[in-house]
Amino acid sequence: MRRTDKRVRLCTCLICLVLIFIWGNSLMNAEASSRISGWVGRLLGSILNLSAEETEGGHGLLRKLAHFSEFALLGLLLCWRLGMAGKAGKELVCLTMAGGLAAACVDETIQIFVSGRSSSLIDVWIDTGGALAGMIFLILGHHFVITKHGK
Repeated sequence: MRRTDKRVRLCTCLICLVLIFIWGNSLMNAEASSRISGWVGRLLGSILNLSAEETEGGHGLLRKLAHFSEFALLGLLLCWRLGMAGKAGKELVCLTMAGGLAAACVDETIQIFVSGRSSSLIDVWIDTGGALAGMIFLILGHHFVITKHGK
């Protein structure tokens, strides 16, 4: 992956912003977190033309998809940043996954200390799976660009 100082700074800033978003959400108490999840659920329900019952039934799934998506973005960015640092192959995969797992563990640890929240090993695995998906998406996209355009 091509490296420029501007891209390195941009990617590093984006990683920091994603971590602030993820960990900031974990610092919210259960009531605030539920309000936000409910609002997002209603918004998606109106976009997808779902009834209120259908929207409420998917609250847990919505939260798991949010975890997965946040960490997919983090995994993509970590992989991009490590690639620009010259990491490749097993080292790139291992470092990206270690970063995703570490962020997931910090995320769940934060929730132990927040009112009404709890830590979940399942969420650590969902988060880590999201990081893996983001990494795979970036690697496949990069491979496609290289083979398709010969760059």
